[in-house]
Amino acid sequence: MATKRTLAQIEQALREKTREVDVLHRISESISNTLDLEAVLRHIVDMVVEVTKADACLLYLLSDNRDELILRASKNPHPKLIGRITIGMGEGITGWVARERTRVVIPNSASDDTRFKFFHNLPEDRYQAFVSVPITTKQEVVGVINVQHKRSRRYRPDELALLSTIATQVGGAIENARLYDQMTRKALQLDTLSQVSETVSSNRLIEDVLQLIVTMTAQMMGSKICSIILLDQTTGELRIAATQSLSEQYRRKPNVKIGQSISGRAVQDRRPIIVPDVTKEGTYMYPDMAAKEGLCSLLCVPMLVREKAIGVINTYTSKPHTFTAEDVKLMQAIANQAAISIEHTTLLEKSFEMQEALQVRKLLDRAKGYLMRSKRLSEEDAFKLIQRQSMDLRKSMREIAEAILLAGEIEERADKGRS
Repeated sequence: MATKRTLAQIEQALREKTREVDVLHRISESISNTLDLEAVLRHIVDMVVEVTKADACLLYLLSDNRDELILRASKNPHPKLIGRITIGMGEGITGWVARERTRVVIPNSASDDTRFKFFHNLPEDRYQAFVSVPITTKQEVVGVINVQHKRSRRYRPDELALLSTIATQVGGAIENARLYDQMTRKALQLDTLSQVSETVSSNRLIEDVLQLIVTMTAQMMGSKICSIILLDQTTGELRIAATQSLSEQYRRKPNVKIGQSISGRAVQDRRPIIVPDVTKEGTYMYPDMAAKEGLCSLLCVPMLVREKAIGVINTYTSKPHTFTAEDVKLMQAIANQAAISIEHTTLLEKSFEMQEALQVRKLLDRAKGYLMRSKRLSEEDAFKLIQRQSMDLRKSMREIAEAILLAGEIEERADKGRS
């Protein structure tokens, strides 16, 4: 009898090891076929659910700043919550597992654990059994996998060992996918900066330049809305000059004064401002519009020319996003290039205005000279006559001067013809 039990145990252990090898082989094969991070995470969740027969599986990844965990994938689709739920290091069971680098196993009444953090909008909060395992690579935690069952469940040692092995194995795949994602974003950023530089130095109209900049920036940053808001020096108000958003409600937003709202403060203080969630920011002036348009995080960067702010570039995301120092630096470079383009165009316009004013002045001097000779008027009376004609006929003084000179030429030709 003892020999039979021993053989049965050996056969059971062998089956478990065979199953473990098979699962690990399938996971390795599945996640090695792609470097797309979202696809890798979905494969991992699907495989963990198959192995554990879980009712729920939530996968969190460490943020770029390594100070919080962000929900990135789940078995029960939570499209509105992916990327929106964050947990600080050490916060809740998930944060505790990431900080301590050790798993937590709770067979029943998981929510009674003092470390448990309620989200309320997650139905999984009411599940009984809970296992949380750190995802590691090169001795570093990169995320956490949570497995949950609706009913109480005593997890077998081999199940827990397999789950820990999976978490360790997928850590490298996740890190590779993240590195690939970062490289792709870097390439897009460099390409965008190059295109912005070419656009700024082109002979396009300033309206076209600004529109191209917001379109390229939105694509690079993955923005829900990107806009350039310029300062009117006369009124002291900020108005939307360009945006890739098709929302009429956003386009018709009222102007704001310097110091008002986020954009006004960025101009006043000449510094970038980051808002994690505009719908919860007290100083944001349009929370209802933001909620309706699905706007969340905001990066507002001033457009500077010789330390003078002439406007801002705003980029909104539809999900909570942690803007990095690199994001801010990149946006500031684009904002400053746009500002230089605007300043250059303004100088050209002023140059044309000065040339126009000089031409008008020469015409006026010639017209006054003609009136002084033909009508025997003083210079002051000749100017008043031109001015009065301009007001009476509602014509510009340039038009009146040109008409006087034309009449003078006609009269001179007529005199020559009579003589």
